[in-house]
Amino acid sequence: MDIQVTSNAVKKVVCDVLVVSAARTKTAEGKPKIVLAESARHADDLLGGLLAQICADEEFKGNLGEMTTVYTMGKLSAKRLIMIGLGKQETLNAQSVRRASAIAARHAQKTGAHSIALALDGETFGVGKAASVQAQAEGTLLGLYTFRKYQETSDNANGQGVTKITLLADETSKAEVEAAVQRGNAMAKATNFARDLVNEPPNVLTPTELSRRASAMAKQFGLECEILDRPQMQELGMGGLLGVAQGSVEPPKFIILRYRGAPDSTDKGIALVGKGITFDTGGISLKPAERMHEMKGDMAGAAAVLAAIQAIAALKPMINVTALVPSTENMPSGSAYRPGDILRIMNGKTVEIVNTDAEGRLALADGLSYAVKEGLSPIIDVATLTGGIVVALGSTMSGVFCNGTELCDEIIAAGQAAGEKFWPMPLDEEYAEQIKSEIADVKQTGGRGASAVTAAKILENFVGDAQWAHLDVAGTTYIDSQKPHQESGATGFAVRTLAEFALRRAK
Repeated sequence: MDIQVTSNAVKKVVCDVLVVSAARTKTAEGKPKIVLAESARHADDLLGGLLAQICADEEFKGNLGEMTTVYTMGKLSAKRLIMIGLGKQETLNAQSVRRASAIAARHAQKTGAHSIALALDGETFGVGKAASVQAQAEGTLLGLYTFRKYQETSDNANGQGVTKITLLADETSKAEVEAAVQRGNAMAKATNFARDLVNEPPNVLTPTELSRRASAMAKQFGLECEILDRPQMQELGMGGLLGVAQGSVEPPKFIILRYRGAPDSTDKGIALVGKGITFDTGGISLKPAERMHEMKGDMAGAAAVLAAIQAIAALKPMINVTALVPSTENMPSGSAYRPGDILRIMNGKTVEIVNTDAEGRLALADGLSYAVKEGLSPIIDVATLTGGIVVALGSTMSGVFCNGTELCDEIIAAGQAAGEKFWPMPLDEEYAEQIKSEIADVKQTGGRGASAVTAAKILENFVGDAQWAHLDVAGTTYIDSQKPHQESGATGFAVRTLAEFALRRAK
């Protein structure tokens, strides 16, 4: 579903629900004050000052996501109007607009709307027009996302879903607005593609099925695609990925997608490496049964990089990007790898296995080594790697580990633009003491203390001299319950950050 743009006046927009916005601030005397955005003011005039009266009566306080609904009674072409709060005016940004758009769209859909129009006018509050328009497009499509394909009945199947989205914008900046909508469409659709992958049950989304969907997406968006099977991995010496895979009857896959936006450039471009463990039992070091069903999401890093390269291909920046996904299941069986084993990674280094539930770093080690062999830089890997990062940062932020501060700053800035938060984590050499092995080049885990850091230190052994960043997204890729702006389940975290990073690099 694409978003249409109209320059029609507020009064003439035909839809089930028109969404306008307001923000809260204070007067010089310190009293609360509600500021209506431009389209909200126009609607208020047509409604005889009703919105202003609601604010004056303090029925609406302008908090982020707060809504009030009024029926227009024929004074506007829209049947209903939702006024949504953008929060405090002084700290309002594109993420405020994105979040409010998602909340309003979800609410409209739940109340039976088929067509919605958005006129949040973030530029009234200092958000640039392009950023505001993109945020509305993204937020709406992200907010409307559901995953109901395995239910006999669903809202959309019953004809209750939103089928038309319109965004109000003036004609004077038509090209800018259309470009922003295109960007928002691409970012949101890619994020929802990642959500679909993560939400799929593990009996459906095996490594083979993940590679099939990656191949189909590549064909649709004009990407080069190569899928390596076990014999090719053996020839390359991918002992980490193959070691994890040997416990499963499902064959492993190594997915390679290439976007060549600058074919004449001598720079081979960025590598995006995603952990693709389609189900993680922990292997011989078996996980507890409680919440093990959520381990279908252990391929969220893979979903993020596949979706990011989809968004990049849709937006066509002049840059080269390669997505690499080492994919397998981690299962216990008579053929499974064991604590005490030693595995040799593609770059020749050996790893002493301590805990088979620390499998993601082994698969990533081969992915990173492949990126180095290809001469790609920077290399950014994305993985639901450790519970330690969840302890450190919860579900609000993801950790970013970099071997250079400039790359770290770039990723954090791209995340801020995309509405995704990252926190810089240490990689000091002292942490390497915890992963020293007496019988191999490196030990697979460094124990409970600083576990997210020592996991990153292990990965550092496989990046050579390339610029490198590791995004540990274990706490941010999945939510247990619905929120006003978001469906429960997969979040699609990091997709938009990676795509934004590539777009900025292309400039």
